[in-house]
Amino acid sequence: MTEPRSDRADPLDMLPDAVAAAAFRRLVRHLRHRHDAQNIELMGLAGFCRNCLADWILDAGYDGDKGAARELIHGMPMDQWKATRQSEATAEQLERMQASVAKNAPDLR
Repeated sequence: MTEPRSDRADPLDMLPDAVAAAAFRRLVRHLRHRHDAQNIELMGLAGFCRNCLADWILDAGYDGDKGAARELIHGMPMDQWKATRQSEATAEQLERMQASVAKNAPDLR
């Protein structure tokens, strides 16, 4: 796989904000529906999870705090999510997550 060229504009930046926002909302709603896809599994496969999305909206200027951002993404308070949706992570899941996160570029903005 080749790295994207840094001297060229990223076509993603040309995507209209309304289109990007609609796609983001669809992704979040999909993740809410697929609560069987655990955050630890998302981290192990893709290096990000629902909590990352909450952090990213904070980084993008969301006015709420971390708890409000997570509630927005999860569709419920974090305590409720953990009690009803989150299972205990296995050692294998944690290992896979650490390896996956190590592959993340330092800054994908």
